[in-house]
Amino acid sequence: MTNYLKKLFFFSCLFTLTLSAQDKLLTLEQAYLKGEPSLIKSLPTISVWSEDSNSFLIKDDGKIKIFNLMLNEERLLLDYAELNKSLPYGFDLSKAETNTDSYSKFILSKDNDLYLFQSETKILSKLTDDSGQEINPTFSPNGKFIAYTKNNNLYVFDLAKNSEVQLTFTGSDILYNGYASWIYYEEILGRDSHYRAFYWSPDSKQLAFLQFDDSKVPTFTLTCAEGVHGRVEIERYPKPGDPIPDVKLGIINLETNKTTWIDSTVNKGNYIAWSLFTNDSKSLIYQKMNRGQDTLEIMFSQLDNPKPKEIYKETQKTWVEFIENIYMLKNENGFLFRSEVNGWNHIYHYNLDRKLITQVTNGLWEVKDIALVNEETKTIFFHASKENSTETQLYKTQFDGSEIVKLTDSAGTHSCTVIPNGNYFIDEFSSINKPAELVLYNINDNSKKNIAESKLPEMDNYTLAKVELFTITTEDGYNLPAKWFLPPNFDESKKYPVIFSVYGGPANATVNNSFPTRGLGNYFLAQNGIIVIQVDNRGSGHFGKRGKDEMYRKLGTWEIDDLVTAVKWLRKKPFVNTDKIAITGGSYGGYTTSMALARAGEYFKYGIAKYAVTDWKLYDNFYTERFMDTPDENPEGYKYASVITHAENYNGGMLITHGSMDDNVHMQNTIQLIDELQNFDKPFELMIYPNQRHGIRNPKFAHSVKLDVDFWFRKLLDK
Repeated sequence: MTNYLKKLFFFSCLFTLTLSAQDKLLTLEQAYLKGEPSLIKSLPTISVWSEDSNSFLIKDDGKIKIFNLMLNEERLLLDYAELNKSLPYGFDLSKAETNTDSYSKFILSKDNDLYLFQSETKILSKLTDDSGQEINPTFSPNGKFIAYTKNNNLYVFDLAKNSEVQLTFTGSDILYNGYASWIYYEEILGRDSHYRAFYWSPDSKQLAFLQFDDSKVPTFTLTCAEGVHGRVEIERYPKPGDPIPDVKLGIINLETNKTTWIDSTVNKGNYIAWSLFTNDSKSLIYQKMNRGQDTLEIMFSQLDNPKPKEIYKETQKTWVEFIENIYMLKNENGFLFRSEVNGWNHIYHYNLDRKLITQVTNGLWEVKDIALVNEETKTIFFHASKENSTETQLYKTQFDGSEIVKLTDSAGTHSCTVIPNGNYFIDEFSSINKPAELVLYNINDNSKKNIAESKLPEMDNYTLAKVELFTITTEDGYNLPAKWFLPPNFDESKKYPVIFSVYGGPANATVNNSFPTRGLGNYFLAQNGIIVIQVDNRGSGHFGKRGKDEMYRKLGTWEIDDLVTAVKWLRKKPFVNTDKIAITGGSYGGYTTSMALARAGEYFKYGIAKYAVTDWKLYDNFYTERFMDTPDENPEGYKYASVITHAENYNGGMLITHGSMDDNVHMQNTIQLIDELQNFDKPFELMIYPNQRHGIRNPKFAHSVKLDVDFWFRKLLDK
């Protein structure tokens, strides 16, 4: 064989091997269950090291490294695996509370006691020794104290004196000091709070806390089937129209152990949240909202004269939201925050005398958050969807709103950490066709440095779904954002089934120009010949408060009507199998799914409804009343919004799944729905996951995934 023929044979073989390698298909385990080989990996976590340095932290694979911007180098700060070797069995520093200014001290919990580990000396010391469980141990800013709750009372441990001080004494099964009532944990403070409702002052001398009285709040019983006799769990869970917790806001002076009560909701029926000390620790701001959730006040209290005064008030015809992004200015008598009082979320600059200084940003677009404020240069860095509602970019502007400058340069979704001096930012970026990556940008010279990327080389061996963004126009002029995953070898002459992947709740968009962060399930379904589509309704947030307000007092209307518009659009496509259009979602998405099958069965043939709300009278009152008011105020709205109302019109084709110990969307929702479906002799499939909470987790998650895929293959692919 000549050299030419040898080379031709070699390259022919190489070309054949390359084609077969790039035609690999995802397995179910790869797509849903982190099976090997992996195509993507998690990115490191980035955080600012300290305000007076040009450094940031990189947390990855059990290690924390410091990257010095001036030296352009990184060094290891700590290795959790190595430090854990210094500890007895059962202790894990990666799960410990730490003083993030130096990472020199760690608080660990074991057997209802607290331990202090000091990384320099490798000494582990037991701090507490009693039967109570210390919850949410939190270092003071100076690292000398630890605050926590125990038996629903608030405590402080003085590390220098090696002594515990009890600060409150009224805790009981219905009264909690510094520990949140369930409705606050779920809907106001958020699950990331882990029920913590106490807050250190910057000078470490005071603790602000919320006291909750749940005595008026009705109970709900969750039943666990474990063991011989099982057990019950009693939850204080207010449903629409029920009484809400009475809440008091107090401040404890640690030098005197005296509590000063700032405000109370007792007999007022409103909400208090988001306590924030001013930078000098001399004052406190917090927020109040009325029960009807149409009026919000920001309150200001000077600790030497604690009578609060209102510094901002907002009222809307529909509902208001708590403001989570307030920035207290250090060098002037004012603050910055976001509000959608004028129809879109924008940045406002107020002083403490209720005077609007500047509406910093304006326009028919949304500011997502305030990323950083540099008071020396009077610069605000913020994320926004200024050019496109499906994208998030980083911008900067001056306090007066002049010179809005876009800092990110790629179409997609950017989440940036800005270094306090304003000269650098770290960008976590992805788009529909680009997995997430971390990039360090120098704002001054526009240079950049790659830190990490989530894509692994193995991905190049796979031909994945084609993902596209587009819009679908409603009859009344809304251009609904949409995204679909088309089969890799898409052929317009074929007929494909379609699955709508939905959420649907007010102000919760799912369509964005980003790469999936929770597995590759949509790619797996697409490679098996199913088109997966996401469509955001008018109330999802893409259209500002105007779009959201259309959902007021009539949940279950536009979520379905806008999806029906999308189905009508799909039916005109020659490649869509119009007899096999399906829908799926969890939580609010489960509600949207079951409502679509009950209200619009002529458009949706099949669906999987996961841990769904089926009647809004069964969900919690803070969330529901925001959009629906109370059942007494809006009886017809509640009736129409109930899936159970429409059960007689349901034609079949639904798989219903729920966790039996769901503390958020009670399984009561599913029980009442299937009770009505049985009364009307309607076919459905049901899977209950014993003792699972809201969402199905390991070890039952794999069963849940395989159940879903089996349902789709049977119903949509006849497999």
